[in-house]
Formats: sequence, C-alpha cells, structure tokens
Amino acid sequence: MENKKRSGSLLPFFTWLLLFYAGWFSLVLLGDHLHTALAHWPMAAAMAVGSYVAGSTPMGGGTVGFPVLVLLMDLPAMLGRDFSFAIQAVGMTSASIYILCQRLEIEWPMLRAALPGALIGTPLGILYVAPLASDLFIKLLFAAMWCSFGLLHLRRINEITSYTGMTPHDIAFDHKIGFAVGLLGSLSISAITGVGIDMMIYMVLVLWCHADLKIAIPTSVLLMAFTSLVGISVKLLLGDVQPGTFENWLAAAPVVAIGAPLGAYVVSIIGRRPTLIVVSMLCVVQFVWTLVHERANLTVWNVSAALLGVVLFLLLFQDMYRHGYRLARRNRQHLG
Repeated sequence: MENKKRSGSLLPFFTWLLLFYAGWFSLVLLGDHLHTALAHWPMAAAMAVGSYVAGSTPMGGGTVGFPVLVLLMDLPAMLGRDFSFAIQAVGMTSASIYILCQRLEIEWPMLRAALPGALIGTPLGILYVAPLASDLFIKLLFAAMWCSFGLLHLRRINEITSYTGMTPHDIAFDHKIGFAVGLLGSLSISAITGVGIDMMIYMVLVLWCHADLKIAIPTSVLLMAFTSLVGISVKLLLGDVQPGTFENWLAAAPVVAIGAPLGAYVVSIIGRRPTLIVVSMLCVVQFVWTLVHERANLTVWNVSAALLGVVLFLLLFQDMYRHGYRLARRNRQHLG
C-alpha cells in the first residue's frame, strides 16, 4: 500500500520527465542536432556532477558548469552565466518537481515573498546591471562568492548540520527578508553570474533562522529554479543568448533532468554533511584556480578586490549568524 501511495505521489515528476525527454529527442532528431549533442559530451559529463550538486546542496548546477566552461574550456564568463540559467531551468526545475511531489518541507512564507522579488530583479539586472560587468569581474565575483560559502561551511559545518526545525519568527520577517533576497540577490548576483540567489536565501534560513537543512536546501532549489526560468526567458526574448549556450545545453540537459532529483534523493539517504564538506573544499579550490587561471589579466588591485569580496561576503554571513543567535536566545528566554 505504501509503495502504491509513493508511486502515485511521483506521477507528476515522471510525467514531466516523459514530456521533457520526448521534447529533447524530437529537437535532436528532427533538428538534426545529434552530432552537436555528441560533440559536446564533456559538458554532459561535467553536469553529471553539477546536477547532483544542484539537487543536494544550495548551489545551482551552474556552479559546476560555470567554472568548467570558463576556467577549463577557457570560454567567456557571459557564456557561463547564460548556460547556468539555461541548464538550471531544466535541472533545478526537475529537482523542484521532485521535491514538491515528495512533499518535502519548504519555508513557504519566505519563498512566496522571494519569488516576486526575483521576478522583478532578474530582468532589471539582465538589462541594466549585467552589461556593466566585465568578463573578469564576473569571474571574480563568482569565485569570491562561492569561496566565502566554502569557508563558512568548513568553519561551522557541525553547527549548521545540527539544526532541527526553525527558530520561530514573525511572518512579517519572512515577507520583508524574502522579498529583499529575491530582489537584491537576482539584481546584483544572479543576473551577473547566473547563480547565487539560492545561496542567499539558504544563508538567511540557516544562519538567521537556524533552519534545518532539510528545509533550507529544498527552499533554495525552488527559488533558483524560478530565477533560472525567468533569466533564460528574458535572454531568449531579448535575443541575447551567448553563442555556444544552446550546444552545451543540448548535450547536458538530458543528464541534469534526472541528475538533480537523483541528488536530492541520494542525500536523503547518506545525509548532507559529506556532500557539503566536499563541495565547500571545491569552492575554496576554485577561487585559487580562478586567480591562477587569470593571472595574466590580474593586477594587484584586482586580486585585492577579489580578496575583499571574500571578506565582505563573510562579514555579511557573520552578521546573519549574529542576528540568528540573538533571535534563538530571545526565543529560548521567552519559552523559559
């Protein structure tokens, strides 16, 4: 009886997969794109890892796709951003459908406020902020942001993975903070790098609200999926998708459609701590890798700015942590 109930609850997910693969095969075969998909197999291989990361951590698949395209294949950072939007629109959407079918716990009040913020901020960021960012700035922003994420988790992994439930807080807090994260995160980070808004809402939930990772990560996945759909839709409407995005997407899309929800399933068995530790170390490594890769283009000011970026992100996270500690203490005193 339990198996029948579980199978029925996953029907929308399997329906989505059926429709997606039918559409992908039609596109490949009718459009004569089989050779193109096969020629870009390295990206499909990379996104086998990226999609697992997307489903099991507060990091979109673009956090793997971006450095592979930009650092390993030496392609423009703007291509990495557009590919991140495009591939997450499949992988993170697939993981989101799986999460909703499994009825995993979501911080809905904050997410509902963040969605309209992202809907406003993403197009504005793509139109007015992203064009101001140079290729080097995009690379350094991406590297600094995720390095700070890695350092924080390596420092506080035991505490972060020990939270259960959430610290009770006012619903008005959810609405204000959620909208601010959606608007500012999409406007200033995701519109430039293609990723990041998922990390921001995750950090608010974990550091400020002491949320269980089983709540924070699914919430971040849904927000990144929505932002990616908005982002790639805006790029397509503007006719401003970077050359190479479609070819790499074509190869990687069938992998991430199943890989991201598989990541969400696997961590429900093995736990999130091992994955977060490995991913955090890779975040720090990619920062060093970026500086080495771009050494010919870097000045003392560039390197200083990148290091300052790491520090500023860490200070922001520390401020969230301090607020979260105070909120939890007040709650304990109230209950006491």
